[in-house]
Amino acid sequence: MLGVFPSGGQSSMAGAVQSAQRYRRDGLALLNCAPYHPAMRRFFRFPAVTLAALLACACSAQTTPTYPAHMTGEFAHDTSAFTQGLLYYDDALFESTGKYGQSRLRRVAPANHTVTREIQLPEDYFGEGLARVDDQLFWLTWHAGRAFVFDIHSFEQVGTRRYEGEGWGLTYDGRHLIMSDGSATLRVLDPGDFSVVRRIDVHDGGQAIDKLNELEYIDGEIWANIWYSDRIARIDPDTGAIVAWLDASTLRTALGDAASGANVLNGIAWDPDQGRIYLTGKYWPKTFTVAPPRGIAPAPDRP
Repeated sequence: MLGVFPSGGQSSMAGAVQSAQRYRRDGLALLNCAPYHPAMRRFFRFPAVTLAALLACACSAQTTPTYPAHMTGEFAHDTSAFTQGLLYYDDALFESTGKYGQSRLRRVAPANHTVTREIQLPEDYFGEGLARVDDQLFWLTWHAGRAFVFDIHSFEQVGTRRYEGEGWGLTYDGRHLIMSDGSATLRVLDPGDFSVVRRIDVHDGGQAIDKLNELEYIDGEIWANIWYSDRIARIDPDTGAIVAWLDASTLRTALGDAASGANVLNGIAWDPDQGRIYLTGKYWPKTFTVAPPRGIAPAPDRP
């Protein structure tokens, strides 16, 4: 499970804060005697101010926790797939891939990597992120400003949506679609017409986090791949704050010799019934399952 604190993180910080508080309290106690000793008043004024500053620094030094990804299984993955979107539904993985002339939408059985259905975009479209809304799949394109809508069972096109700018990642929170475009801002969209309902500025503390790529909505959080990073951001959809990081570098290590041909980590799918998270990447030979963090339970365990 991922619910442990980083080693030494909280204990060392708590010790620093307690020490600074105790030292500041002792200094102020001495200052209470200063009216009787004018020289002592001047002597203790500087240590008290310094210790107050140290206390403030100790509190601000707290960082967003990072947890390692704990692998629970692995499956074969198509090394020719430039993975852009990934989702799990009805015992299958749905994957969208990119590149002009190679952009495909496929349904895959995870256990044996059998492709049970597949379609390809025309050569002038570069496929991007994927999301499911009820019985429809929404598939973004990179520069075309179009999202194609398909029936999830037949893969027949049933609609088109338009949007401004680039399309990268896409997910669904049960009411709205959430789209990334490589910046630090996510757009919350009405699935009916792709109008922008609101925007989410993603940040870690005071730092904006850009290059947000493939997205997945997991138990009230937005999970986002970061382009050219093996870390996944867990984002509070209300505030845009990153509440934790998932370090998936162990997955790249597990690729072994095949890691040299693998591109970036990109692809997150959530199976709420079994409590499994699927992770893969562009041109990766494997798809991994990892354990969910503490507090994210399989659907049967929820009240």
